[in-house]
Amino acid sequence: MKAKTKMIHGGITSDEHTGAVSVPIYQTSTYQQKQAGNPGDYEYSRTGNPTRHALESVIADLENGTAGFAFGSGMGAITSVMMLFEAGDHIVMTDDIYGGSYRLMSHVWDQFHLSTTYVDTSHSEEVEVAIQPNTKALFIETPTNPLLKITDIWKMAEIAKKHDLLLIVDNTFATPYFQQPLSLGADIVLHSASKYIGGHSDVVAGLVAVKSDALAESIHFIQNSAGAILGPQDAWLLLRGIKTLALRMEAIEQNTKQIAAFLQEQKQVSSIYYPGLAAHPGHEIAKQQATGFGGMISFDVGSEKAADSLLERLQYFTLAESLGAVETLISIPAKMTHASIPPERRKELGITDGLIRLSVGIEDSEDLMEDLEQAME
Repeated sequence: MKAKTKMIHGGITSDEHTGAVSVPIYQTSTYQQKQAGNPGDYEYSRTGNPTRHALESVIADLENGTAGFAFGSGMGAITSVMMLFEAGDHIVMTDDIYGGSYRLMSHVWDQFHLSTTYVDTSHSEEVEVAIQPNTKALFIETPTNPLLKITDIWKMAEIAKKHDLLLIVDNTFATPYFQQPLSLGADIVLHSASKYIGGHSDVVAGLVAVKSDALAESIHFIQNSAGAILGPQDAWLLLRGIKTLALRMEAIEQNTKQIAAFLQEQKQVSSIYYPGLAAHPGHEIAKQQATGFGGMISFDVGSEKAADSLLERLQYFTLAESLGAVETLISIPAKMTHASIPPERRKELGITDGLIRLSVGIEDSEDLMEDLEQAME
């Protein structure tokens, strides 16, 4: 089944009881049992809900996994995956990572003696050096947030297998339409589904897909025990969003390529980060492991003052946290998505005060470029 078709026909796509082509919202907390202690397929909605199960079956199909899981947020998904590990375990993680992920690992899980080493995973030799006797997993983002670094998933899978580690991939930026990490050797794939999968800035959710039945059993146990589940209405919104994911990603990428080319010509822009550009260090790897380059661009205008001035003049760019929506969103990572990372750490990574992050939407690209041009003038 081709990717576009799978968005429509993957997983559970209708209601077996009524024939409804849109999976119903099962707004219930519990289910009637015919006999005490002998429930049917569902007994309590923390453990399982038909609407959520339909979504979980779809993400498993899209990511070529054995099972999927839906959580109340992307951070809820990451937190639940981290519960696979024990005190004293060590994780090697991408350095240029979403600020919330950094905050979780550095200020929450460290209290429970789960340690993390941050390395530039686009350089595999740094990963090898960082592995310790107690290392249990590699956790990578690719492309990264906000500098769009590309990590070779195949290479990370080789390293993980060599050292008997789990390979966890945050696939939020690429989406399952452009990239399927489980097919490239990963064990677990994560999404902040609030972003491209939802696609309309109307839901907060997280999704996980796993490669093996053993991992599926462990994640389900954690999901049921910890209870960071997604509600049925939000699950339904994601089911609807997935049906147009392929079309949205194609339109978004087409706009993004044009805007990246435009930004290359602007004298106010000192650096551009977009894997679709041939000059990007990860361009060739991105071509090999993904079918598209996505809709995220970061670019540097040299200073905080210049960045603030540009944002004040824009008309069609929504200044907001998040990404992956039909409307184009713009942010300054140092002040917004990555403010939880200490300034000195941001400086080391190259997240400057003049760095601007664009999540390109599906508006007319000419309107977006004209808006950027007038703001820069």
